[in-house]
Amino acid sequence: MLIRREDPSDVGAVRAVTAAAFSGPSCPEVRLLDELRATGAWLGRFSLVAADSSGAVVGHVLGSRAHVGSVPVLALGPLSVAPGHQRRGVGKALVHTLLGAADARDEPIVVLLGDPAYYGRFGFRPAAAYGIEPPVPAWAPHFQARTLTAYRPALRGRFAYAEPFDRV
Repeated sequence: MLIRREDPSDVGAVRAVTAAAFSGPSCPEVRLLDELRATGAWLGRFSLVAADSSGAVVGHVLGSRAHVGSVPVLALGPLSVAPGHQRRGVGKALVHTLLGAADARDEPIVVLLGDPAYYGRFGFRPAAAYGIEPPVPAWAPHFQARTLTAYRPALRGRFAYAEPFDRV
């Protein structure tokens, strides 16, 4: 398996993997990717694919621009793995690679909404532990953050996803 940046020829495969991983081509995650691509929140350097030995895209993760207060941070998601490749380390490799790339680019923190049991293995903790408030208070049990080298404890406040997250 190879983890690499998404390139323009991967868009269809990324859409297909995301649709297969979630609930079909009209799922919110596919619409979210499509809408994010049209905004400044889309950060191509943090759109990563996992390719199998034949070169086929079998997974994808996106890090998009978000904010804690006025400070730019990274939002992780969606994370998609083709059903036939799940539970084989693809998602794990994608998340680790995204975290390493984000750290290398001096991102201070990565925030996500997801399963604490899954993301806890990557060092994610409840965002409240860092003074970061979710946009929807009911999300708190699943709203998590992972600090990186550039993190400073003064980074606190309300988290805001890019605008497409509000629509889908």
